[in-house]
Amino acid sequence: MNPNPVIQYLNKPAEQLTKEDLIRFIEDYDIQMINFRYVGWDGRLKTLNFIIGSRGHLENILTAGERVDGSSLFPFVEASSSDLYVIPRYKTAFLDPFSEIPTLNILCSFYNSSGEPLESAPEHIMKKAHQSFKNKTGYSFEAMGELEYYIISHDDGLFKADDQKAYHESSPFSKWSAFRTEAMKLIAESGGTIKYGHSEVGNFTRDGMVYEQNEIEFLPTNVEDAADQLVIAKWIIRTLASQRGVTVTFSPKITVGKAGSGLHIHSRVMKEDKNLMIKAGALSDVARKVIAGYMEMAPSLTAFGNMNPTSYFRLVPHQEAPTNICWGDRNRSVLVRVPLGWTRPMNMIHKVNPLENGKKKDFSNKQTIEIRNADGSADVYLLLAGITVAARHGFELKNPLQIAENTYVDIDIFKEEKKAAQKKLGQLPTSCVASAKMLQQQKAVYTKYNVFPEGLLNYLIDYLKAFGDENLRKEIENDEGKVMELVTRYFHCG
Repeated sequence: MNPNPVIQYLNKPAEQLTKEDLIRFIEDYDIQMINFRYVGWDGRLKTLNFIIGSRGHLENILTAGERVDGSSLFPFVEASSSDLYVIPRYKTAFLDPFSEIPTLNILCSFYNSSGEPLESAPEHIMKKAHQSFKNKTGYSFEAMGELEYYIISHDDGLFKADDQKAYHESSPFSKWSAFRTEAMKLIAESGGTIKYGHSEVGNFTRDGMVYEQNEIEFLPTNVEDAADQLVIAKWIIRTLASQRGVTVTFSPKITVGKAGSGLHIHSRVMKEDKNLMIKAGALSDVARKVIAGYMEMAPSLTAFGNMNPTSYFRLVPHQEAPTNICWGDRNRSVLVRVPLGWTRPMNMIHKVNPLENGKKKDFSNKQTIEIRNADGSADVYLLLAGITVAARHGFELKNPLQIAENTYVDIDIFKEEKKAAQKKLGQLPTSCVASAKMLQQQKAVYTKYNVFPEGLLNYLIDYLKAFGDENLRKEIENDEGKVMELVTRYFHCG
């Protein structure tokens, strides 16, 4: 039942695909073009097209890869030695949903002139982060993203949803639910494992245009695949919008006083297909160690997840976005939320449908924890690499359970009577400059085990500092015109 036609036809898991499998699919499906896809520094999917000339030509493409100019893709690659190889990862193959020519897309990895992985490539850093997590814990790390976006179209005046109250709205009040479901179908056919989609809170009309917020949420999978899925999904949503003649944005800030778009990341720790986040009906020590790592590294994680000044106009109080470094159960004002889960065996389906078996079932494998600071400006690979490093760091701390206990909150931290408790909590950075400074302070955790190259982190620190936004939020947050100038500048970030 896999929706990806490549997997359907070859009838084997994606991880087991070989070159000969792809050649068989290409021949039998009369595929005429191969697209190599890879992500540059701007986070967007790049394309290299090949028209298939012969079987020998095809075998050469799939075996040797191709040469590209690395300095045009990554600003930290020197032009004097910029040639890189892009090598296809067969397990990522999917049919191009937009090409009129029958085309197979394949994601690629970057390799240097010596035939070794490019150490500073974000996708390779992601792999190294996961491997270091496995080496130090004996567990694997899984993640999934919640991809929020606004779709913007002309106001037809009909069936308007209430301002900022469009959560799970349906047609006709949700204008673009059919767009969302079509995008979900194309993402699934391209290898994405989707949990669900829905309209989100954000909905408003401005200057004759309707702004409608939607979300597509994925299922947990190994962290490398989770990153690939998010990158492909953003490309599909944008391309579909272009074909429909509407605008889509993943920008963290859309306008003053309206809900921004985040990129919440759920995670869980696995061993032999068993979720270790729950033990004896409660959050496990494993989960608390991961949370402790997130709490400790939160000040610098924003350097990967909140990468332009508009990010910090979203991270403000009372906007269901975090500002304090804390965690809690089912609490949307915290940095890390433990969603309502299935911590003990139950069977609600029998109560609703009496003909179903009444035996209680264990659904604890579904439990995740959610970190809520990141947004659409993030470099997806660096963000998930950073989160994985932070999770590993939690296992290496001397007192992770105490750290988790000290940062837990069980209340709305913005209530007046809780101000004293709130002041004791750490605060997230309020600008790109502040994030850069925190990354500088915590850099050693990321470079440990050679996961993040120090040169890349130094480049990122300088990149963030160059925004010069240390006091920008205070200076213009009440000036709608200046805020909108900033939003427009970074409208198509990530």
